[in-house]
Amino acid sequence: MKRGDASPAAWAFWLLVVAALLGYAGWRTWFAHQAALEYLGELEPRHARVLGLGADRLRLEATAERAAKELGRHVYPVGRDLSQAGNDAQQRVRDSFAKAGLDVISIQLLPAKETPQFDRIPVSLRLEGEVTALQAALAALPAMSPTLFVEGFSLQGASALKPDAPPRVVAQFELFVLRARH
Repeated sequence: MKRGDASPAAWAFWLLVVAALLGYAGWRTWFAHQAALEYLGELEPRHARVLGLGADRLRLEATAERAAKELGRHVYPVGRDLSQAGNDAQQRVRDSFAKAGLDVISIQLLPAKETPQFDRIPVSLRLEGEVTALQAALAALPAMSPTLFVEGFSLQGASALKPDAPPRVVAQFELFVLRARH
């Protein structure tokens, strides 16, 4: 046998090695392809959502702008100092109920409570007056800006001494206003 001739067994061995390497490469390629298909299956709904949001971008921007305006109507802005917002709310409450003809007995700002997006500034109010004046004051509350929220209240009759006088009440209100944090 010549030195350059290889036996059929050697050829078969090298052919088997090459076939094994090609088989392993094919298996890895198939595995990578399956993983890529699975990943694309996860990405497809996200991509469709992004395309949908992109198509509605103008409408979404207009809606976000309207929401920011509405939020500004109901909440003190971030730039407003907490004590300034509380003092302003206290003065607006006093003026609103006094204009309706009610006697403000006491009004007090309580410590602000922090929530993730807002500072909640409580206002405690005690007043006395006629029922019709109280109804007028309460009817005017929704028009106030920033909004004054009523957390709770209690009413007591105060006109037992004069039966022919218009009904009077003593009212205790727990109110609050919001100030944006971010």
